[in-house]
Amino acid sequence: MTYDLIIFDWDGTLMDSAARIVASMQHAGQDASVPVPNGEAVRRIIGLGLPEAIQALWPEQDGTTRERIQARYSHHFVHAETHEAPLSFFEGVPEGIARLRAHGALKLAVATGKSRKGLDRVFRDHQCGDWFEASRTADMTASKPDPRMLEELLSELGCSPDRALMVGDTTFDLEMAERLGMDRVAMTYGVHDRDELLRHTPVLETCDFLALVRWVLES
Repeated sequence: MTYDLIIFDWDGTLMDSAARIVASMQHAGQDASVPVPNGEAVRRIIGLGLPEAIQALWPEQDGTTRERIQARYSHHFVHAETHEAPLSFFEGVPEGIARLRAHGALKLAVATGKSRKGLDRVFRDHQCGDWFEASRTADMTASKPDPRMLEELLSELGCSPDRALMVGDTTFDLEMAERLGMDRVAMTYGVHDRDELLRHTPVLETCDFLALVRWVLES
């Protein structure tokens, strides 16, 4: 096998959560009485840390207003998790992760723009935290596309960049891996356009999670 470690993005790569993120961000804008971004604008910032995402969407707002938007976003997202239908993994994700985990020498990790609290909550709710050896969230380190969270995961798990693979659906994911010289896979069912992802020269592009798993196990 070519790789010792596979690092996954979360939202838009493993979990189909874009619609909830968009709705929560738009509700937050309404609550803060600021211009409400359209859905495409919100989709463009999925993957960034929350402060960085809000800064990108509302650069003209002052710090106090952005803090209110952040608080209201968190409120709406958590409220939706409690009162709406649970979010689901993309097709093939649970089965595919199980296949990867069956290869004992292969380690799995998560690098996400979610907060630590948010990722721990989804780990608990979906009983999937033990799928991964380690994880980094944007509030623990630098936000994507800074590669620091990848560097920290590589260090923690004792893996060199040439033996690791980053799997994501945004240019933020692929850029941070590219900056380390790490191989990267573009999942084209996520939030960024295929043509944008291909500019970061992924070793594989696919809209089928199980196809990714087969490719990894056969490489």
